[in-house]
Amino acid sequence: MLVRYGEIMKKLEVMSNQKAVEGMKRFGINTEKAYGISVPNLRKLAKEIGKDHTLAQQLWSSGIHEARILASMIDDPNMVTEEQMENWVRDFNSWDLCDQCCNNLFVYTRFAHKKAVEWSSREEEFVKRAGFVLMAVLAVHDKKAGDEEFLEFLSIIKKEAEDDRKYVKKAVNWALRQIGKRNISLNKAAIETAKEIQKIDSKSAKWIASDALRELTSEKFKKC
Repeated sequence: MLVRYGEIMKKLEVMSNQKAVEGMKRFGINTEKAYGISVPNLRKLAKEIGKDHTLAQQLWSSGIHEARILASMIDDPNMVTEEQMENWVRDFNSWDLCDQCCNNLFVYTRFAHKKAVEWSSREEEFVKRAGFVLMAVLAVHDKKAGDEEFLEFLSIIKKEAEDDRKYVKKAVNWALRQIGKRNISLNKAAIETAKEIQKIDSKSAKWIASDALRELTSEKFKKC
């Protein structure tokens, strides 16, 4: 297994692109330990590797940005523990790593709903973002969940709408929009929540609400 880990790390090093690293910086991505490898190329590599829980842990421990994204792509969600999720979320240092991890792995674990609620009240910017990103992707991927779970999320969204940190408020807005697009019933609830948020005396809250309302009340959505 260590041989395989070494081979993968060498492959990532060969794929590195300094020009792409400079481009990542312009998008606000932490490039301290980045190789500049595109997500499509990482997905291609992940497909070649297949699911491998042990290798995922080794890749994450490397601290390399793209190795960690790759780890989220190849890990087995059924083998992920709550402890692992807590360890990984504490390592989040960039919005894209947060989003990739939630989209590729965390949303498919049995702890997804629980962590969405827990992390949404945490102080660390990217941990808190992870809570709301999970809410957004659960609204898309968890087809079995009932409306009541998302109504709980809406109450949390309203509560946290005053957080004016860029990567938190964008995730709060994303969660509100995705819940509102899940079905007609939740669309009405999300619109009502957005209108309540709009009344809050906060620049962040007003932006979150107005941006969400623009999409959730659009003709395009009504035709869906």
